[in-house]
Amino acid sequence: MYMYGFYGFDFSYFLFMIPALVVSIWAQIKIKVTFAKYSQIKNSANLTGEGAAQIVLGHNEVPGVQIKPIYGSLTDNFNPENNTINLSDDVYGKNSIAAVGVAAHEAGHAVQYGKNYLPLKIRKALVPAANFGSSLAFPLIFLGLILPVQYDFIAYIGVVLFSLAVLFQVITLPVELDASRRAINAIEETNMLYDEELQGAKKVLFAAALTYVAATFAAVLNLLRILFILGGRRRD
Repeated sequence: MYMYGFYGFDFSYFLFMIPALVVSIWAQIKIKVTFAKYSQIKNSANLTGEGAAQIVLGHNEVPGVQIKPIYGSLTDNFNPENNTINLSDDVYGKNSIAAVGVAAHEAGHAVQYGKNYLPLKIRKALVPAANFGSSLAFPLIFLGLILPVQYDFIAYIGVVLFSLAVLFQVITLPVELDASRRAINAIEETNMLYDEELQGAKKVLFAAALTYVAATFAAVLNLLRILFILGGRRRD
């Protein structure tokens, strides 16, 4: 019985995963090139990433958030568990346009948390289910596919679990876009950057958003591929 080569280079792989791979690679190149470009351009206010994050927090009246340096490049994040903004080597103490944009974005997440932004709360609630689903989904799907077709229900249990991870990815996208929106609004309202500098920060955040769009696109296509394979078994 043909299983559509679940782990092979079969028709379903080219139909679903090659487009996802192409989009993901393009998004990664886009963010690296854009970030590198605007990391070389200093902002007129000589404002560091750490300073920009502080301004965004103050502008939105969100107290008690710590801002710390973290090792790496593009490893910036907001940790709601300890209410900490972690800024990478290229952002924390740097006074580039890119540093301001990225730091403001992470501060945007802290503002979301401080303002009880609903999609962020939903995403946080989904974390345990998404992690559980990610760890068990593919072993169950693979087991269901190597067993006779009457055991497809095992694979479908895996599909349900994987759907939780996909849902988490889908919810992540509006959360990231909203954080960038809050960042740009704060930059504009506090005059952190001049017009041309602001356009540069927008380009950096747009490129970063593309990575989340690509990740969501890949997750959805992967889910569709699994359903395609299972549907093909039924047709056989």
